Amino acid sequence: MPLPQAPALPFSPNEALGVTLRILSTLAFALMGVCVKALGDAVPLGQVVFFRSAIALLPLGLYMWWRGDWPHGLRTARPFGHIWRCLMGAAAMFTSFATIRLLPLAEATMLSYLAPVMLAVLAWALLKEHMTARRIVGVALGLAGAAAFCLPAFSGALPDAGGLGVFLGLLTAALTAGAMVQVRRLTLLGEGAGTIAFYFAVVCALCGLSTLPWGWAWPSTVGLMLLIATGLAGGLAHIFMTLSFRHADASALAPFEYLSVLWAMTLGFLFFAEVPGLAFLLAGPLVLMGAAIARPPTAK
Repeated sequence: MPLPQAPALPFSPNEALGVTLRILSTLAFALMGVCVKALGDAVPLGQVVFFRSAIALLPLGLYMWWRGDWPHGLRTARPFGHIWRCLMGAAAMFTSFATIRLLPLAEATMLSYLAPVMLAVLAWALLKEHMTARRIVGVALGLAGAAAFCLPAFSGALPDAGGLGVFLGLLTAALTAGAMVQVRRLTLLGEGAGTIAFYFAVVCALCGLSTLPWGWAWPSTVGLMLLIATGLAGGLAHIFMTLSFRHADASALAPFEYLSVLWAMTLGFLFFAEVPGLAFLLAGPLVLMGAAIARPPTAK
């Protein structure tokens, strides 16, 4: 998930390049979801998390080296703050990938946009941020969208797997919001975006590796390629997103964040013949409006 505020990078105005990088970031995140869904149940969830995180260390490490932050950029005076953020983020990655397996790609992506709504509530409760009228409206819209997603599950209109997928999607949004709160704390204390992302990938890889005793599958050639592509897409998505803030203001980039949903709808239809249902069409506009209104202001 995107960081709640822009990373501290030297600003080099080039709005067209910044927008292009932001679009590439949303596409890379969507392609990562396609790879996870294409793997299906053939590869255990922990193994997917391991490859997603371990492979992503390569582009992240190269990016930090390119910026001149390697290896001194990994030094931190707040290791426990990173651990807490990483554990919540790792749990969110497990539940997110499970959601992608159980729901259509577009619906799984849409549920992730409840994170800014939940972040507004957590920031008010934990960081004592002021809950403005604007954010209250955003939270209300987001919760209404969540209810619209849940109604088919509660009424029995969805299969059991669909109901579980909606629950895991909501849990993913809550865990992501908690991780975002901790990311904001670390950022305000001077921790760099590359440092936060690198430690996150390390801890997620270790969490995925810890599932090895419960059995991993030997992937086919295609499966191995999908696992590698999952990690590369995830790592590149974060780098593109970070670089986009170097060239354009957050206000210019914000509208393009929601292209993730369009990519997910298109790729879900092309690769898996998925057509969004009525619940998606009802809840989607509410969730996106709520996320856009409730999201915290981006630091400049």
